[in-house]
Amino acid sequence: MDKNSVTGFILIAVILFGFTFYQSKQARKTAALQAQQDSIALAQRIAAGDTVISVVPVSPDSANPDATVIPGAAVIPNEAKESIYKDAALEAAHAAEASVVTLENDKVVLNFSSRGAQPSSVMVKDFFNYDSTALYIFKEGASEYNVSVYTGEFISTKDFNFNIAEKTDTSVVFRLPFSDGGYIEQRYVLHAGSYLLDSDLSFVGMTSIPRNVSSIDIDYSMVIPRMEKGYKNEAQYSKLDIYQTGDKKPVEIGRSRNGSKRFDSKVSWFAFQQQFFAAIFRAKDEYASGSFDVTFFPQEDESRNLMACNAKMRADFRPGQDFTIPFEIYLGPSHFKTLKSLNQKYEKIIPLGGSLVGWFTKYVIIPMFDFFSKFISNYGLIILLMTLVIKLVVLPFTYKSYASSAKMAALKPEVEKINARYPKQEDAMKKQQATMALYNKAGASPMGGCLPMLLTFPILWAMFRFFPASIELRQQSFLWAHDLSTYDSIIDFGTRVPLIGDHLSLFALLMAVTMWVYSKMTMSNQATANDPNAQSMQFMSVWMMPIMMFFICNSLSAALSYYYLLSQLISMVEIWVIRKWVVKPEAVLAKVKAAEGKPVKKSKFMQRLEEAQKMQEQQMRQQQKNRR
Repeated sequence: MDKNSVTGFILIAVILFGFTFYQSKQARKTAALQAQQDSIALAQRIAAGDTVISVVPVSPDSANPDATVIPGAAVIPNEAKESIYKDAALEAAHAAEASVVTLENDKVVLNFSSRGAQPSSVMVKDFFNYDSTALYIFKEGASEYNVSVYTGEFISTKDFNFNIAEKTDTSVVFRLPFSDGGYIEQRYVLHAGSYLLDSDLSFVGMTSIPRNVSSIDIDYSMVIPRMEKGYKNEAQYSKLDIYQTGDKKPVEIGRSRNGSKRFDSKVSWFAFQQQFFAAIFRAKDEYASGSFDVTFFPQEDESRNLMACNAKMRADFRPGQDFTIPFEIYLGPSHFKTLKSLNQKYEKIIPLGGSLVGWFTKYVIIPMFDFFSKFISNYGLIILLMTLVIKLVVLPFTYKSYASSAKMAALKPEVEKINARYPKQEDAMKKQQATMALYNKAGASPMGGCLPMLLTFPILWAMFRFFPASIELRQQSFLWAHDLSTYDSIIDFGTRVPLIGDHLSLFALLMAVTMWVYSKMTMSNQATANDPNAQSMQFMSVWMMPIMMFFICNSLSAALSYYYLLSQLISMVEIWVIRKWVVKPEAVLAKVKAAEGKPVKKSKFMQRLEEAQKMQEQQMRQQQKNRR
């Protein structure tokens, strides 16, 4: 080791020793200052007449059966412990042991803890997680319901054990007594054959509550576990919804992203919503205000938790009299008809699209789906029938588009001749004018199919919104897909592959292939020579879109990929039939030749094109004059 290295090590050692010495000195000063402050505080308490309990450190083996041992700190005699609460009844409730009460019907099993008089777990019957285990909206220890109120001292109901005042097969009543004879009561009633739970929070004979108390705080916290196979798809459709009376739809936060929202005005209800199941909390007289937040767990979470939801609500309160705040809680599946039947706008948590798309989904797609479901149990066949019906309905609109495409395909040789006639860039306007004249003679229009396609787009988007949100498809198998509501997997990589994920979906792959073939059919017959824009458009349609759609759909609902696969296959058959038997190339060319030499009625687009060409020619002549 050279001299410089030795010197460096010595300097480092000196610096470390000096820093350690300085830190130790500062710690002694801080401890001394804290002791001085504690002594001052103690003197102030004694001067104020407070009773002060002395805490003396003892060894761990000290035998004192009448003592509470705080390891490594102190022994406090039990009889000398200072009460946490002024009210003796509250002190007793705080120390009491909790018990569990169960309410059950044919839909759900609800466990309640007497500690806080709150639901502690909810198991939904007739549904299971993807791995066939029991389905819980929330499990034991994963939720908290707490009421904070000032009763002469601030209390939180989660800190107290409530007495079980009444218990039947469908209801339970918890009470938290006070020394003045008043009590806080929490009553739960589970409706038969329903996912609804009525919850009444009552304050009876509470003379200790000051008259200036006008509100109470109610906090709801819940950790919702994962229930589905695909994390990405499940998180994308899981969220927290907040609804205010009169709104068209709830405000959403979540959808795989952490978020928060505050409302300083009245809130009717809010929902902690997993992709297919929800916990909805409604104040029948509305909440005064509230703040909300949602946090998503990572996919690698060992406990397989999906998201943590929190709602901090405020409710109006009238002291000086017995007062009850009624609530309604829905704990069950996000099934459209079930939620709609409750007449509280709960069905709006299901993402069916905007005004137009949502209307079409509610009044066309869902009724048609329900109709076929009455006669057919195989949901793959139901999707096939729905696709055929939709394609037949929109055929009059799509026919014009396909016919125009077939005519343009027949005119491709003539278009290539025009391109050869005007190879220069400065003749682009003449080339376009000649091409449009050709299309005009044949009765074809490049824009002829745009309006029909725009009319069919809302239908396509409605189906894209419907399938991932439809609980009917959950865990329904078809062909190689075990669950149409999530991705189908023919290859599991065992590790995450960039862009693709940890699996390969066959329906997504087949959809991308048919999309490529469909694009080749519709785009390859269009002339693109010497037209960079047309070439770019063809590349996007034939290659980029199928590849992008594969990556997008690989982790989405198999039903979605299957529907789009069927839709494109049917479209390809329609195009083939139109080109084969309806629009014949020789007839189109004959029509063009017959129109030669005859005046052709010019469209407005053609007229504007000619005007633009004249202006361009004038500008070119003016530029040539200026150069001279």
